[in-house]
Amino acid sequence: MDTTDIRRAQLGDLNALLALEQACFSNDRLSKRSFRHFIQASQSTLLVAEHSGVILAYGLVWHHKGTRLARLYSLAVSPEARGAGLASRLLARLEQNAAERGRLYMRLEVAKNNTRAIALYQARDYRIFGEYSDYYDDHTDALRMQKQIRTLSQEGAQHSTPWYQQTTEFSCGPASLMMAMASFAKGVECSQTMELDIWREATTIFMTSGHGGCHPLGLALAARRREFEVQAWINNDQPLFLDGVRSDHKKSIMAVVHNHFVTQCAAEGVAVNYAEVSQDTVEDWLQNGFAVVVLISTYRLDGKKAPHWVVVTGVDDQCFYLHDPDLDTKTQLAIDCQHVPIAREDFARMTAFGSNRLRTAVAIRPATH
Repeated sequence: MDTTDIRRAQLGDLNALLALEQACFSNDRLSKRSFRHFIQASQSTLLVAEHSGVILAYGLVWHHKGTRLARLYSLAVSPEARGAGLASRLLARLEQNAAERGRLYMRLEVAKNNTRAIALYQARDYRIFGEYSDYYDDHTDALRMQKQIRTLSQEGAQHSTPWYQQTTEFSCGPASLMMAMASFAKGVECSQTMELDIWREATTIFMTSGHGGCHPLGLALAARRREFEVQAWINNDQPLFLDGVRSDHKKSIMAVVHNHFVTQCAAEGVAVNYAEVSQDTVEDWLQNGFAVVVLISTYRLDGKKAPHWVVVTGVDDQCFYLHDPDLDTKTQLAIDCQHVPIAREDFARMTAFGSNRLRTAVAIRPATH
């Protein structure tokens, strides 16, 4: 197999890829339409290993937009070509390609009973960090594995945080705040009931479209009322989120809500700092035992300029790590939204929202009495 060529898949490979899929898998097979999509999609890398004009293997990786995370979507080697190290060669090339595209981690799922594949991944330094029950069509469990494909400093601040998926399109703020609160094991159980309760307490009423999102001071008050010490930082002391709203009526309502939150914070002892939220600020919070919820713009994730709340789970010399409560069930698994690595330069751009470059965050920890 020394003369095997590894190259990008082309549309002319579709029939060979489909035949290889049929030969390698009995369940969860990719369709011809799926292969066509992955060959053409800019966010995917589909490589094939070819020997004497015959495709013996393929590997497929998806590069998540706006993050430094890649996911090994599928890896297949024809039965007659196994045992010659082809899977390891192909995987190494996929890792190299992902690293060259700025990705920091490769993640994958593998059937718990697929000992041969697990051994391959472990030999290439993938580590198990979780599992899914009843994951595949045949009800087999899956292990979740991850490898750091670019060298990072192991020093940094971390905050152990459970992950929760928001249940509405407008409740990322409550979902993120619940994750932050639950990280302290204070008996906080993330639930839709609490998610909606917090949204009602913290909503801006209106937003650019649809239901209103959540105001940082509203989230801060919700945490304070649940017996947390709270710091809210905003680099703007004017009513927030108005620049994307056209209706004067909506703007006036949002301004009333903003001013009322300011009054409530003063009355309830919530510290509000009208100052720039720097990366050092966030890192200091983590090092001092705070959980941090931060507002980002989703532009670098989905091409839309929407405000979105996430929770910071860690930081090192190159990246911030986020739990994103918004799971796109069509293209993502829960793993794709957990401890998502964001390079520092990307984080700096992502945390400035709107034409006014709003930066805001809420830091919490259990109150001491």
